[in-house]
Amino acid sequence: MRGKIIIGLAAAMAVAFSVAALGAQDKSPTEQMRGIISDILGGDRNTRQPTEIQRAAPTSLAQLQYSFAPLVKKASPAVVNVYAERMVRQQSPFAGDPFFERFFGQGRPGQSRKQSSLGSGVIVDSSGIVVTNNHVIAGADEIKVAFADGREFSSRLLLKDERVDLAILKIEDNERFPALEYSDSDRLEVGDIVLAIGNPFGVGQTVTSGIVSALARNRVGVSDFGFFIQTDAAINPGNSGGALVDMNGRLIGINTAIFSRSGGSNGIGFAIPANMVRAVVDAAKSGDERFGRPYVGASFAPVTSDIAEALNMKQAFGAIVTAVVQGGPAHQGGLKVGDVVLRMNGQPVQHPDALGYRIATSAVGADAEFEIVSRSKIRRITIRLAPPDQRNSSDELRISGQNPFSGALVTDIGPKLAEAMRIPTTAPGVVVLEVERGSPANRIGLRTRDIIIAVNGETITSTEKMQEVVDTEARTWRFEISRGGRRLRQLVR
Repeated sequence: MRGKIIIGLAAAMAVAFSVAALGAQDKSPTEQMRGIISDILGGDRNTRQPTEIQRAAPTSLAQLQYSFAPLVKKASPAVVNVYAERMVRQQSPFAGDPFFERFFGQGRPGQSRKQSSLGSGVIVDSSGIVVTNNHVIAGADEIKVAFADGREFSSRLLLKDERVDLAILKIEDNERFPALEYSDSDRLEVGDIVLAIGNPFGVGQTVTSGIVSALARNRVGVSDFGFFIQTDAAINPGNSGGALVDMNGRLIGINTAIFSRSGGSNGIGFAIPANMVRAVVDAAKSGDERFGRPYVGASFAPVTSDIAEALNMKQAFGAIVTAVVQGGPAHQGGLKVGDVVLRMNGQPVQHPDALGYRIATSAVGADAEFEIVSRSKIRRITIRLAPPDQRNSSDELRISGQNPFSGALVTDIGPKLAEAMRIPTTAPGVVVLEVERGSPANRIGLRTRDIIIAVNGETITSTEKMQEVVDTEARTWRFEISRGGRRLRQLVR
């Protein structure tokens, strides 16, 4: 009798499974399983609320074999290794030491040796256009791209941008290469599953998985860019420039940095969104040597809790306008000092860096809709994004000669450049655009975005004045620079 009861119950369950499956083919396996259990127990699947979480086992062999392998096969051929080689001069061990130089001399002149760095890159166009991080190839004399199958190609640099920490390379070959499609990173949500592909520690191509931990992260400290995707997918040294892909096998970001005390992955990694990558690649394809952001003609600052309270805002959110250039696009669109930008083209603006990202990824000449808080009222205004700063090479000065600024590229400061580099539009002096690795300017600590205000008592008003000052012979150099709003004075002998 007991055997008959068991057989009958098993048969009933089998019938229930088959009937329920026919009526719920469009439902997920978990929903189907919950409905079947509810029917067997005599409950109503539409009204019965389980008292605890119902876990479902896989219902088919196909579900037991779920894998990321198809995505990896699709994406991994487009992820490459990037080798940057540079020549560095070794210093004599006696150089700069008065005691040893007195008794042993300065020794033999420093010898040059080749130094290599390793990173990752992503092919985004079948013609051989590769995206990587600027810090991977910074100062490189030669850049090579290697595939997982052992093939290796030389490449040339099309564009680099230190502020975004992106560099665009072109493989020197006419072959057609596998390329990753872009995903719309603005549609990404916290909790989405992602894969990171790169070459950590040089061990070979490696795939790790995780989720999107946060969006719009800023103040990461690796570049001026402040709109990172945060993920817990394992990212380690060597992953820089590698791909972060979504569940469709498309590029969602370029892995750039990690937070770590040990040098290894602690589950906090950051990637530059694909929409930003696409904008920089498009600039490189058009022949630009620098990535130019559309011009708005306004400066912004974070909204503090005190500002939010004064404006009757429920939380500190958005970007407050601190300056508007007379006659610029923002001024013509009706933006005023004290207004707070909440959204741009329907996308939230969490902080000024987020607004900068929205502007940078917008088309030049497009009309952008800004949702703002103005005098405690929410308004919508339209601003037409103007072309970026078009500097002529004649406006720039590459400093050379026997002076501490040798190796620096500087230019005059204009409204568009000031906005793009996030420096005051009324700042005096010349701004540093680039600093050559290993140059005297690099050794004294000069950085991109530094503003040289005065040298040896002479106020610097233009690149012409800067050239005049550095042409003078001097044994001692006293100079003043502005860095991040702070004035610094330095003496070099």
